[in-house]
Amino acid sequence: MNQCIDLTPLDADQNLAARDTAYSRISWPANLTPESVTYSSDGHLLIIADELTGRRAARELKDRGLASITLLVTANSPEASTATLEDTHATADSLGEAGSDSADIATLLEDTAFLSVHQARRWHLAGYLGKFTLSLPHEDGEIDLAKASLGRAHFDLVLDLGTPPTLTLELPPPGYSAALWGTAECRQAIDDLLEQVGEFSKPRYFHIDHDICAHDSSGKTGCTRCLEVCPADALSRQSGRIESWIEIDPMRCHGAGSCTSACPTGAIQYRLPPSVDQQAYVERLLNAYRLAGGQAPVVRFAESSLLATESPTPAGHVLDVPLEELGAAGQDHWLAALAAGADEVRIQLTDSLPSSLKTLIDDQYRQAVTMLEALGHDSRRLCLIAPEDSESRDALPALAALSLPERTDAPGQDAPAQASAKAGDREHSKRERLNATLARLAAAGQPSGERHAMPQGAPFGDVAIDKDACTLCLGCVAVCPTPALAGGRTSPELSFREADCVQCGLCEEICPEDAIRLMPGFLAAPEREVRQVRKQEDAFPCIRCGKPFASASAIAAIKSKLADHPYFAGDAMARLEMCEDCRVRDVWQGLANDPESQLNI
Repeated sequence: MNQCIDLTPLDADQNLAARDTAYSRISWPANLTPESVTYSSDGHLLIIADELTGRRAARELKDRGLASITLLVTANSPEASTATLEDTHATADSLGEAGSDSADIATLLEDTAFLSVHQARRWHLAGYLGKFTLSLPHEDGEIDLAKASLGRAHFDLVLDLGTPPTLTLELPPPGYSAALWGTAECRQAIDDLLEQVGEFSKPRYFHIDHDICAHDSSGKTGCTRCLEVCPADALSRQSGRIESWIEIDPMRCHGAGSCTSACPTGAIQYRLPPSVDQQAYVERLLNAYRLAGGQAPVVRFAESSLLATESPTPAGHVLDVPLEELGAAGQDHWLAALAAGADEVRIQLTDSLPSSLKTLIDDQYRQAVTMLEALGHDSRRLCLIAPEDSESRDALPALAALSLPERTDAPGQDAPAQASAKAGDREHSKRERLNATLARLAAAGQPSGERHAMPQGAPFGDVAIDKDACTLCLGCVAVCPTPALAGGRTSPELSFREADCVQCGLCEEICPEDAIRLMPGFLAAPEREVRQVRKQEDAFPCIRCGKPFASASAIAAIKSKLADHPYFAGDAMARLEMCEDCRVRDVWQGLANDPESQLNI
């Protein structure tokens, strides 16, 4: 049974001392030499704005170290009509509208006569710091503005003062700033631009293991979860002749972490630090805290930038996990902390969190809460903390953790280290670590034994097999990115292990007989971990050599589909009941007995 905890002030002091001891003994797994990418910016700036605003910004930036400034005029200013380079000395009356300071406008035009000014109603902007391209539609083909105005391949920086801005991404690419003229945000954007001239490096945040990616197989599209959550639009689907795959543009990636949390197989791996090292850190931190006499531990996942400036500091029983970005930890990390002995896990939200990332965290939270309740745990052990809510942050946990069974994956305190050393192995994949976490929580709780509905798109569920339609062709096994579906070793069969299924839908897409249907939901029962045979048949023996080579239903389906094929007409239909070797022999024997038939080859 869960029990309420009553900590005295003396206990609180003891917790603070225990936390300090744990922090001193357990180090965050920092990557000292992360792989990086490099930007090179010479300071060629493109301003996108109406003419008057753009010229004011250009005058502000003149003589401040930029290599060049180009202005793309997008609309007439509310204060002045469009002025071209040839018209910079036009009369004040022709430039100003009622209420305008004509003298000021004339001075502005003289001060910005150095500008390369161009006009457009439609344009396309792409790229990142040091490599921005802006193309303009033209009847003779697109015009590259950087080549046309500067004679170079790219702009280095973009200051977008238009309404609305050209790019509306939550996390725009480095080197791009959008703001309204005259605001504090605009002032900050201008100051930031001047700091973006030179060479800069940043970590390559992610690695993709395409071998376990559930996005595509044999030309069929499955999981698209990562594509739906990136706030920087850094992920894209690339297509080849047969298959497609996911790519992450490291130059656009901000390391928000949403893709790695959404990825159900662990194909997208976060590097700062690797997921398995992060999980190991939490387990060791909790163990050190307990050994130092700490009580009622609460693990809080928060961004390191917040932790560096937060005041006042959290209460002594709150153990912080410093994340580069909040999205770098998902439900697998939260539940693992509970399974490692945390009385409660809290996720600290911030005001600056992109809305797409907040949506992902909410979705991961709902999934985790559903699984907790299904396994017999109180959902209050996992909660989201609103920005600047120090009271909820420091509150004592309402419930004590249930007694958890000892780890069985590896002996002693070094189990996380052993998992880390083999992080690339199938048995230590993201899904396998999550399954181990759920098994520990199930052993400590009271699982319902029932299937529970999950939020749409959750990577948990069963597959229904139409045994009458299934021919055991095993096409589904060939495309399954996990061990969920498997064939038989000695006889035709199809087996399924629900704990491995991520509901990517590739099996449903590839099945030629339309015999597979996804059944989403989380099964809180031991059967989830058990491999079950869904269909099994005796092997069909070759009619010539007797070697088993296929299932009887597969042979029947093939014979039905090829009944009218000229290659299998008449006695040749028997070839479909032969193994591959005997079928070839039979073909060549027929050619030898009928030389004229060779002319048809």
